[in-house]
This record gives sequence, structure tokens and C-alpha cells, in this order.
Amino acid sequence: MLDPWDTGRTRHIVARMSDFKIRRATEADIPAIVALLADDPLGATRESPDDLTPYRTAYKRLADDPNQHLVVAEHDGRVVGTLQLTLIPGLSRRGATRSIVEGVRIHSEERGSGLGTRLMDWAVEESRALGVQLVQLTSDATRVDAHRFYERIGFEASHLGFKRQL
Repeated sequence: MLDPWDTGRTRHIVARMSDFKIRRATEADIPAIVALLADDPLGATRESPDDLTPYRTAYKRLADDPNQHLVVAEHDGRVVGTLQLTLIPGLSRRGATRSIVEGVRIHSEERGSGLGTRLMDWAVEESRALGVQLVQLTSDATRVDAHRFYERIGFEASHLGFKRQL
């Protein structure tokens, strides 16, 4: 079942899959999102659930930027998944707009339920609706299971990524 989600900037869709609901994240969701981000070996070293101040500041920037779409998945009123979809207009590829999927996390109790697929389907469908020509993502080289998942749902490991800490 699909319900309209109108932010005034863009028409969005809140998707329902069995008992899951995908919706725009609110400031009240920050503790649950940070808990999801911190709940793995990599996130445990990068995130600080005890101090939500920087996350609240970042949330305000995201909420004010029409190119940022931070969503959560709910199950029985509990946040069990999240991702951020970022739109990037560009000149390459004949002026194509890209979207980047970032911060994909599924609660450990919901893995294997189909929620990850549904969240990624939402990201692709929303990107298409917003006129995006290319959806891309990066994944830490150690996340082998995630790589298999992304390939299974149609993403191709076509590039080598580089990062530089500042």
C-alpha cells in the first residue's frame, strides 16, 4: 500500500511492506538512527550514541536541504532500518543527476526479513521519481555480506573508491 508524503518540495512516497513503513526521519528518530549506525564493528568505532549533539546539528542541515532524504523503516512503531539518499546534480553524463545511498542499516533482528531490499527499492524508486539517472553507493571493503546483497539486487561493483580523512 502506498500513501502520499508531501513535504512541499517534492512528492514522496511512504512505502508499506507487510508490517514495515518507510517514512522521512524526524528529529525524534535520531537516538534510534544513531543506535543503528553504532551497532556493528565499524560503527562502534565511529559513532557516539552517548552524545547526540553532533547528530542533531547534522539532522538540521539534512532537514533544510532539499537534496537530502533521510528515511527510517518502522515495524510496530519501532525504528528498525534507515538510509540517507543524497541527490547530486552534475555536468558529466550529459548533465545527469546522481543519487548516493549512504548509511544503510537494518536492525539485527530484522536482517533477512526483506527490509533491506525494500529500503533499497525505495531509494531506487524515489531516485527515478526525482529524475535521477544513476544511483550509486559505497560500502566498506570489509562488508562482504553487504556486497553480495547489493549485487543480488542489481548493483554492479564497477568502480574503486578512495577516501581521505580530514
